[in-house]
Amino acid sequence: QVRLEESGGGVVHAGGSLRLSCTASGFVFSGYAMSWYRQRPGQKRELVAGLRRADGEIEYGDAVKGRFTIDRDDAQNTVYLEMKALKPDDTAVYYCHAWNYGPLIYWGQGTQVTVSS
Repeated sequence: QVRLEESGGGVVHAGGSLRLSCTASGFVFSGYAMSWYRQRPGQKRELVAGLRRADGEIEYGDAVKGRFTIDRDDAQNTVYLEMKALKPDDTAVYYCHAWNYGPLIYWGQGTQVTVSS
């Protein structure tokens, strides 16, 4: 059974930091591109950061460049999102996403991040 289990969300003051984790099971993690998306209140789900291949090709959403860092540990089947200098506008549900460069896509259940001003 495929699972993507996010953790690390919570409430933080503006300027603070959080580290999200997503641990995968049920598929060959190293063969998948791993990404983080978020959905802010009243808005569409958007890409935050994507680690497209194990060799480190990375894409960041414009709103988080320079503040967020994505990383993965294939030995632990885990992808991380380090978030610094958080802003109230970063408040969202953050979702883990896995894609096998083909037809298979998996989503986690999401973890809430709330940044207070």
